[in-house]
Order: sequence, then structure tokens, then C-alpha cells
Amino acid sequence: MRRHDPEWRAFASDNYAGVLPEVLTAIAEANGGHQVSYGEDDYTDALREVVRNEFGSRAEVFPVFNGTGANVVALTSLMPRWGAAIVTESAHVHTDEGGAPERVSGIKLLTVPTPDGKLTPELIATEAYGWGFEHRAQPAAVSLTQVTELGTLYTPAEIAANADFAHRNNMALHVDGARLWNAAAALQMPMGRFTTDVGVDIVSLGATKVGALGAEAIVVIDPDRVDGLIYLRKLSMQLASKMRFISAQLLALFEDRNGIRAAAHANAMAARLRAGLEGVPGLGFAQSTESNAVFAVLDRAAAERVRESWRFYDWDESGGTVRWMCSFDTTDDDVDRFIETVKRELAR
Repeated sequence: MRRHDPEWRAFASDNYAGVLPEVLTAIAEANGGHQVSYGEDDYTDALREVVRNEFGSRAEVFPVFNGTGANVVALTSLMPRWGAAIVTESAHVHTDEGGAPERVSGIKLLTVPTPDGKLTPELIATEAYGWGFEHRAQPAAVSLTQVTELGTLYTPAEIAANADFAHRNNMALHVDGARLWNAAAALQMPMGRFTTDVGVDIVSLGATKVGALGAEAIVVIDPDRVDGLIYLRKLSMQLASKMRFISAQLLALFEDRNGIRAAAHANAMAARLRAGLEGVPGLGFAQSTESNAVFAVLDRAAAERVRESWRFYDWDESGGTVRWMCSFDTTDDDVDRFIETVKRELAR
């Protein structure tokens, strides 16, 4: 059997981390005996109740395999065949889904440049037009990301403003919540407070990045806004037969605040990393550090030298921006050793 070095660490992605121990335990505990397939199991039933408690009494949950599937199926359920979604230029659905929204569902993405990865009503308005004009894809949804791809956070008030604008213009509001647990930990409030309570219609609830083993979900907050999601999940190849194992993972994250603790730790490690490098000559920061991501700016040669010891990704090669991600299993020692490496290579 092939094995890896369990001591190896990186700051490239929170997807590099393994599985939260509580999630592994939950999978093992769900493994005994038989359960009805395709979501009629005890674990998915329990998840439905948990989601209603978190997101409101009308909330519905649809477990899926991955974040791309969650985003594509969710957006497809919000719009007609001729619909379009307004997103930021940096949005994952635009830059990192391999064209899935366009190829799988034919969704037109209307992109808006932003300095911090966040949409505002004023920015949405630059693409929110052309209803009834047959030559333009019809804006039907707004999709924002919480935490954003640039590591920044929307406040509840900011999300509410976007929701109000979208609804006034007969558009739905979708949230790509790949790191929704990190947002909840950073904002120190329940997820419903910055989704349901401020007008969000549907959420792609991420779990993999916070410690799940390939488990995500679509949470429908306003069922009146979606159409045919139960069928779309199947035809988009996102319906799990042994759904109990996906639902058990999500339950484990909600139970005993396991997901919040994991996300809060990752956020704290990023704050430690940022604090340890503030003011270091030759190093700057492209964005504020509000979750578990640090966007740093440094000389390319120095970055390559650091990369000889630690793996991480470029974000903007032309501007020298790199991204350092922290995970639920990042340790103080990992961060401190990384800081020393960066300082040493910048001093050369």
C-alpha cells in the first residue's frame, strides 16, 4: 500500500488537509447494517432537521458530492434556460469550475471586476439590465461567495443590501459557501444570521475544506425560488446512492460545533501568520486577512526560494501576489517555521 509522509505540511490549499477526526468517526459509525438508499436514510433525515434549525423552518437540504456540483445545480435551479448569473470576475464559478456552469447547464455568467472579491448593489447594477431584450441573456440570479475568493468577508448588512437589490429586480441570491464555516467562525454568529435572516435564497454549503471527506450540500432557504432541484441533482450526476455517508459527515460538522471549531482554528492560524510577517521588509499584503487565507506580495525569486521548502500557489503572477492557506490541522509550529523561512529568504 502506498503511504505518504504524515508530517509534511503546505500552505497551498485547505483541500490539502486530511479529514477531521470527528468526521472519520461519523463515517465509521454510519457503516453498520443497511440503510435505505438515495436519501431515505436516518442520517439524511437527521440532517434535514439540523439544517432547518440552522437556516429556518422552510429550509431544504440536498447533499451532493462536491462544490462544483453544488454551485452548478443550485444556480440551474434558479433560472430558465435563457438565464444569466451576475458574479465577480474572481468568483470560483467563473475561474475554477472548468466552464461547468456554461457547459453543463448553459448558464451565462455576467462578470464584474471588484477590488476585494465582494459585490455591492452598485456593482451588480452594471450587469443588471436588458430584461425583455431578446439579444441579451436575462439576469436571473446574483451569486456571491462567502468567504470570498480573496479571503474577505461580507457583513450581514452587505449581504442584505445585495439581496434587496436582487429581489427588487426579480433576481434570486445564491451564496457559494465553500468556506461558510470560516465565515461563521469569523463573524461569530450562526450561519442563518448572515444567510436566511438577510434574504439569501439558496446556499452551496461547503464541508470538504473544513474537514469532510468529499461532502457538500445545497441548502434551499426559499423553496419558492427554485424549480426542479430534485431532478437537476440526478441529471447533473450529484445524487449519491449511499447518501448516509455524506449526510453523516455534515452532521458531524454541526454536532458539538466541530465545524466551527475547525474553521476558527484555521482562521486563527492565518491571523498568526499575518501577524508574524507584518512589517517584514520586501513583503506586502494584497488583501486584509479576515478568514483562513493570507494574500501576500513578494519578489518572485524570493517566492520560489520559499517554495523549495513549502508548497503554495501564485494568485497573480504579474503583481507578485501569492496565496497562503491555513487548515484545521495547521499548527503553531507549522506557521512559525513557515514565517522563519519567509523571513530568511527575503533577507537574502
